[in-house]
Amino acid sequence: MKTGSGTLVINIMSEGKAETYEGVYQCTARNERGAAISNNIVVRPSRSPLWTKEKLEPITLRSGQSLVLPCRPPIGLPPAIIFWMDNSFQRLPQSERVSQGLNGDLYFSNVLPEDSREDYICYARFNHTQTIQQKQPISVKVILAKSNRERPPTFLTPEGNASNKEELRGNVLSLECIAEGLPTPIIYWIKEDGTLPINRTFYRNFQKTLQIIQVSEADSGKYQCIAKNALGVIHHTISVTVKAAPYWIMAPQNLVLSPGEDGALICRANGNPKPRISWLSNGVPIEIAPDDPSRKISGDTIIFSSVQERSSAVYQCNASNEYGYLLGNAFVNVLAEPPRILTSANTLYQVIANRPALLDCAFFGSPLPTIEWFKGTKGSALREDTYVLHENGTLEIPVAQKDSTGTYTCVARNKLGMAKNEVHLEIKDPTRIIKQPEYAVVQRGSTVSFECKVKHDHTLIPTVIWLKDNGELPSDGRFTIDKDHLVVADVSDNDGGTYTCVANTTLDNVSASAVLSVVAPTPTPAPIYDVPNPPFDLELTDQLDKSVQLSWTPGDDNNSPITKFIIEYEDAMHEAGLWRHQTEVPGTQTTAQLKLSPYVNYSFRVMAENSLGRSLPSEASEQYLTKAAEPDKNPMTVEGLGSEPDNLVITWQPLNGFESNGPGLQYKVSWRQKDGDDEWTSVVVANVSKYIVSGTPTFVPYLIKVQALNDVGFAPEPAVVMGHSGEDLPMVAPGNVHVTVVNSTLAEVHWDPVPLKSVRGHLQGYRIYYWTDQNSSKRNRRHIEKKILTFQGSKTHGMLPGLEPFSHYTLNIRVINGKGEGPASPDRVFHTPEGVPSAPSSLKIVNPTLDSLTLEWDPPSHPNGILTEYTLKYQPINSTHELGPLVDLKIPANKTRWTLKNLNFSTRYKFYFYAQTSAGSGSQITEEAVTTVDEGKMAGYLPPDVGAGKAMASRQVDIATQGWFIGLMCAVALLILILLIVCFIRRNKGGKYPVKEKEDAHADPEIQPMKEDDGTFGEYSDAEDHKPLKKGSRTPSDRTVKKEDSDDSLVDYGEGVNGQFNEDGSFIGQYSGKKEKEPAEGNESSEAPSPVNAMNSFV
Repeated sequence: MKTGSGTLVINIMSEGKAETYEGVYQCTARNERGAAISNNIVVRPSRSPLWTKEKLEPITLRSGQSLVLPCRPPIGLPPAIIFWMDNSFQRLPQSERVSQGLNGDLYFSNVLPEDSREDYICYARFNHTQTIQQKQPISVKVILAKSNRERPPTFLTPEGNASNKEELRGNVLSLECIAEGLPTPIIYWIKEDGTLPINRTFYRNFQKTLQIIQVSEADSGKYQCIAKNALGVIHHTISVTVKAAPYWIMAPQNLVLSPGEDGALICRANGNPKPRISWLSNGVPIEIAPDDPSRKISGDTIIFSSVQERSSAVYQCNASNEYGYLLGNAFVNVLAEPPRILTSANTLYQVIANRPALLDCAFFGSPLPTIEWFKGTKGSALREDTYVLHENGTLEIPVAQKDSTGTYTCVARNKLGMAKNEVHLEIKDPTRIIKQPEYAVVQRGSTVSFECKVKHDHTLIPTVIWLKDNGELPSDGRFTIDKDHLVVADVSDNDGGTYTCVANTTLDNVSASAVLSVVAPTPTPAPIYDVPNPPFDLELTDQLDKSVQLSWTPGDDNNSPITKFIIEYEDAMHEAGLWRHQTEVPGTQTTAQLKLSPYVNYSFRVMAENSLGRSLPSEASEQYLTKAAEPDKNPMTVEGLGSEPDNLVITWQPLNGFESNGPGLQYKVSWRQKDGDDEWTSVVVANVSKYIVSGTPTFVPYLIKVQALNDVGFAPEPAVVMGHSGEDLPMVAPGNVHVTVVNSTLAEVHWDPVPLKSVRGHLQGYRIYYWTDQNSSKRNRRHIEKKILTFQGSKTHGMLPGLEPFSHYTLNIRVINGKGEGPASPDRVFHTPEGVPSAPSSLKIVNPTLDSLTLEWDPPSHPNGILTEYTLKYQPINSTHELGPLVDLKIPANKTRWTLKNLNFSTRYKFYFYAQTSAGSGSQITEEAVTTVDEGKMAGYLPPDVGAGKAMASRQVDIATQGWFIGLMCAVALLILILLIVCFIRRNKGGKYPVKEKEDAHADPEIQPMKEDDGTFGEYSDAEDHKPLKKGSRTPSDRTVKKEDSDDSLVDYGEGVNGQFNEDGSFIGQYSGKKEKEPAEGNESSEAPSPVNAMNSFV
């Protein structure tokens, strides 16, 4: 802890881990007079945890679909700031279509092919620890759909039609709605029971987030977000409740009492929920603190009676609710002290005339002294009709005049004695610039002079300085200052600018400026046309209560005649610094008779105007304070509304200071019941804008009027307005409720209205609560969720849309007013008929064979009735994508698997599948599949192991039956046969050519199995039975050869229509899947197959 103070310093860098000091701290200060305690201070170390490791699967989807990329950052302290970037640390672009939610997730209303990327990365930045954590990249692949079906909006977040939101008073309320749909929906926001606050409402994230700053209880209510695109509109209602931690209405204040005096400590706080008030004495709960007979506790007030010196203590008031607490210390000091004046004696105050003068009289004493001021050695105490006496003893003279000069005496008295102090006041004349520098246009190289003549109080010594463009003058010998003049010799272009003369005294300062323009020398200077110079020498004469005459001297018109003068005024008492329009007079007139309002401290200024514009304002005239008078108008916007069932809150728009017409502005508030014979009840209140009448009957019309008054008198009789006392909850439920079912998703409800007297407030409408008990197929009960539909005004019927088919519903109705809901009507039960089902949940094709396919499916997620049967339709698709004849098949409702037989081999089929109820057919689901290849037809040109491959997943074209293919193979086989015969003839002649000798000398191990002595090939091992071939045989007995690693199975090729052969007989085609290659087996030769074998394999 720091020496000489209560500051506790914890150096985490050198004194251990931060977690060691985590906890709640409280400071207590004690002396012999009592103990004060501080608020609890919670110390928590910051945390920036790592992301949990997870394996993120790639996401594949079609264009137009919606997508949500979850972030789910680790929970840190304070919470992390979330943003999405790519591997290059570039922020991902966001728009109305793609945006980040408040929870950090990335939402796509619909995806486009350009959204495909492998590096969607969510980052969490923990500012306190200056660390950034990274989530594993997410890969997204968007496949371009043949056609994008447009769809109406649905909400990605929040879910459902309604949700609730709580926020604390003073925080930022953030409401979010993100919708998906095609085209991209647009979001709008409204408040159902009011308007959005203009100055505190902001829209973020492309209108998807509504933020209201400095939220208060008045912002509670229902907010509706609307998502709209060309295909539809959806709504989501968010019910906002604003809670509040305790806040002070009246914090306890220190209390100084003398022995035997009475006093009170008041501690008032508000919050939602209402805070609980508890008291402590010297840091100890007052229930167990030492007893004090002069002390009595009454809720939020401690009452002291006939205190003694031992009653001194420090009291703490604690106001708490579930959202926080307030702690206030108040020192009750019981002491007996005669008055003491703390202001120095014979202090001299100097004030400029027509400005306020404040004379201090700081004092101390117990009991609290009374303060009086006197002027001179004789005379009565100064009264508040001319002076203002502040509670701290200061005497204020609102407008000090020359006759205010003199000696003032402050006298402080209490029952233990008296003290006095004298101070002196001197009023000085204001400093004025009576001759201002004037705008000048001079030629380059000439000399210019600016004049600034100052008039000041003879006891004050002014200091005059010159500035150029608000800075110091250049340190150049060409600039000289001689008493009232600034002279610039040999003017250059750089000398152009604004020159300001500033006159300072110890009490005030004034300034005036002029612009210097430097031009090139001209033989005959053109006349200067400009706006007029400001008027000067303003003077007030004929000063009456409600009028004064203002005169002035016009400035130079700069070669353009002055057309008019504009007069403005300033009210230094009520709106200091704000100039308002008073009147206008013709340019030939230099005086004006001005009408004035009571109790205003006027100053005037004049501006001249010609055809080129308006001059700068003149210097302000002297101040003139008009006498006070009674108000001439009453407050506007008088209203009467109850906030509780037993009160009437009367509000109005107060008069401003200018309208008060005098000091002591108050309001006379009057009220009586409209339908009774009672007399008016009246009360006079201070300059406030609200008065609460308690103990009123519930929701009764009242006549109200508010009249202004001040120390001089009353305003004219005010107008009477009508209001109502507070509302209470309705007493009666709607009767004769009956329901008519229109169709499977719509019902109409009728009810009888309630008597208006039972509403006990303004009828706002009727609210229907309805919910499903259990659906008709007697499946497991669902979670019961009540839905609400409100009908405004006095309607007695309404439609319930969006019902679930084939369901039992229960509903009741309540009447609503401004206070809330009344009792519910008896429950009414109705049920909806069957509807058409949704599409089956899934459809899969399994176990494909040559002539059959097996279908498996899951029933519809929403049967909307009792399923009667399934309908399966299918048709073949040929190689040119043409559809064949459609086959229609009915399947019992209890089946989830079906096998189709007698299908064509190697044929693609398209299936259409849907369920039916008694109400009709539901949505269909489609799928495509292919039967397997006929092995018998493939064996003529493929090895046996190729024909036994897996069923093809896509269309297969039988290449061997194509004419061009057969002709090409015959030509290749003939060419190979000719080459083989030529080779054998040369070898049988016995001649060895040089290449053969080199091959013998450098034997290649890959061709060693070739038998050279008889020109035959080595033995091959068959892939099927591994039986050796006889020496000298050219082909296996089944006319096939083993497939080498370089050979591709034709089964491995899809969409082979565009395939072709190279000159060496190898096949080039388009792959639809992976090529599966078999490893070498047995005693297979590593040499290449002979040309004969290659030929035989294609015969």
